[in-house]
Amino acid sequence: MNFDICVFSAMQFQEWLRSLCSHVGLKVSESEEVWSLLPSLPSLSLSTSLLSLGALASFTVYWLVTRPRPLRPPCDLQAQSVAVGGDPSCRRSALLKDDTLLEFCYDEVKTVYTMFHRGLKISGNGPCLGFRKPGQPYEWISYLQVAQEAQWMGSGMLAKGCQKYIGVFSPNRPEWIISEMACYTYSMVLVPLYDTLGMEAMVHILNLAEITLVICDREQRATCLLECKENGSTPNISCLVLFTDFSQAFAERAKKCEVEVLKRDQLMELGRQNLKDPVPPQPEDLAVVCFTSGTTGKPKGAMITHGNIASNTSSVIKILEGSFAITQEDVSISYLPLAHMFERMIQLTMYCYGARVGFFQGDISLLMDDIKTLKPTLLPVVPRILNRIYDKIQGSVSSPFKRLLLNYAVRRKQAELRDGIVRNNSLWDKLVFNKIQASLGGNVRFALTASAPISPTVMSFLRATLGCMICEGYGQTECTGGCTFSLIGDCSTGHVGAPVPCAMVKVEDIPEMNYYAKNGEGEICVRGPSVFKGYLKDPEKTTEALDSDGWLHTGDVGQWLPNGTLRIIDRKKHIFKLSQGEYVAPEKIENVYLRSVPVLQVFVHGDSLQSYVVGIVVPDREVFVDWAKERGFVGSYAELCQNPDVKSAVLEDMRAVGKEAGLKSFEQVKDLYLHPEMFSVANGLLTPTLKSRRADIRRVFQEELSSMYKTTI
Repeated sequence: MNFDICVFSAMQFQEWLRSLCSHVGLKVSESEEVWSLLPSLPSLSLSTSLLSLGALASFTVYWLVTRPRPLRPPCDLQAQSVAVGGDPSCRRSALLKDDTLLEFCYDEVKTVYTMFHRGLKISGNGPCLGFRKPGQPYEWISYLQVAQEAQWMGSGMLAKGCQKYIGVFSPNRPEWIISEMACYTYSMVLVPLYDTLGMEAMVHILNLAEITLVICDREQRATCLLECKENGSTPNISCLVLFTDFSQAFAERAKKCEVEVLKRDQLMELGRQNLKDPVPPQPEDLAVVCFTSGTTGKPKGAMITHGNIASNTSSVIKILEGSFAITQEDVSISYLPLAHMFERMIQLTMYCYGARVGFFQGDISLLMDDIKTLKPTLLPVVPRILNRIYDKIQGSVSSPFKRLLLNYAVRRKQAELRDGIVRNNSLWDKLVFNKIQASLGGNVRFALTASAPISPTVMSFLRATLGCMICEGYGQTECTGGCTFSLIGDCSTGHVGAPVPCAMVKVEDIPEMNYYAKNGEGEICVRGPSVFKGYLKDPEKTTEALDSDGWLHTGDVGQWLPNGTLRIIDRKKHIFKLSQGEYVAPEKIENVYLRSVPVLQVFVHGDSLQSYVVGIVVPDREVFVDWAKERGFVGSYAELCQNPDVKSAVLEDMRAVGKEAGLKSFEQVKDLYLHPEMFSVANGLLTPTLKSRRADIRRVFQEELSSMYKTTI
């Protein structure tokens, strides 16, 4: 009798569930999956079965009632870009009415200066820049105070005889932004400096831009610049401005080489006493010269105008219109380098709307605590950070049941994402993802990742678990940060979005790599108001990057997908990025490793989803056996190539050579494979000019390369 009632109840409930799901537009397959969570009801007692039915009914009603309306995408997500002039290899954003690219969202906002002052007006002198001391809440500097201090600093710089280029050598902090705004208040040009450039590159930059005044955060960094002045390599430097206190010994040392040292407060006081009216820039005026790093030659200074920046931020504003529009209630965390355009574009977009930006304490180990305290609504991230979050979540699952629950909850959230629903208040968020979201402050509604590609698996998983929209962008310094951007509501992965409204993007034939525009593949080229004006005092490099029609040749290889989005598939030049965003020039590294005695040929490989490089090494047959014997290894050439201890010895020798040559840690190979056969023209691994056929080497050693990434720690 109890069994019959139970079966009858189950059948009635299933029918009711199907009816309810149909009424709210939910797929029956989704309700079936909910039903499958509970154990088979006939095997339970009547009371337990009815209790289970009641719980399931309550759960289902709650789920359906709280299920919000789907987002309305800004365009057809199956046609996110439009062919220009009937040429499918050249495309522009589907958000545009015609082929006219977007320059400015607002007539009154055409420079960074007017962008910030729009935010000042909107915010009503609200909070702008946040900072915190260890264990303390965030303190805020108002928009008006930022504008006022910028005018004082700028007037002080003019009083010191500064004309155009101002260097800033500091990690992220509020004073960095105030210094930037000081430059723009008087139409001066910012030149960011950063540690990973290296001193040789910084000397080149300081001399090329003829910089006389550099703003530093503290004495330690300023000392590096002072040493350059002392040895005569940077004769133009005459003034160093520090955010923090400095020693009397440092001031006396600077005085000996005719360098004046001031605290920022002293510079502002000088500006107050010699206050000048603002000299706002025009859209065509230079705003910043960003020097690129990570290449084999000297760094190149990309000249970015106020108009470049305004058009790019206008595109971000256009894409986020509607559900994800930025307001003065939004807050972002600043920890990615301000010397790079990605972080700068995010911040400037925030300022345009009177929103807030809080800075991390400068210690990456305290970043998660800073985020948790700040509770950002907008989170800029790089793939390496997302990968760590993903790994931490996966590593925290301690039982098969929790794994089952996590996977099921992720599938449910992913189903909602496919239906255009982005939220963090579902039952799954409350039961399963609450701690994950709380670790990021609990308020994140939008995240943007760029700098390097991200695994589709990680992207799809985190979109579900973090309960926010995560968009991926692509670009480079020369196009002011971004030229493609995934659209709101698009939960697909494996691409970097469609062209932004300020950019036209095309792919161009690369016959030597077998990529052809007619197939939707080729070198990615960008044209539009966000494309830079060239490299500072380097017409030769400018001509290499910008053709006569104004197209920027990125060196990346892309593929148009059927939905109008772009996928990055290769690199024309052999410089690539690792997952943390660092550039690697493999040929430079290979030339260093050839100095290692046992090495005859070497191929360095990097994967944009990995944080390190690996290598294929062909040992020098003439010396390898004797070299190994001296280290206690005996065997034939082929046997030694298969000996893991010999491999470790070769790796150790290569890394020692690399360290001596000044290779950075991310440039050093973490693992290698010893191959007994030489690369040659005959086996297709060398060109007739004896250069490596990199694509073919990757193909031939695909298994070995993949294996090294699976086993290397």
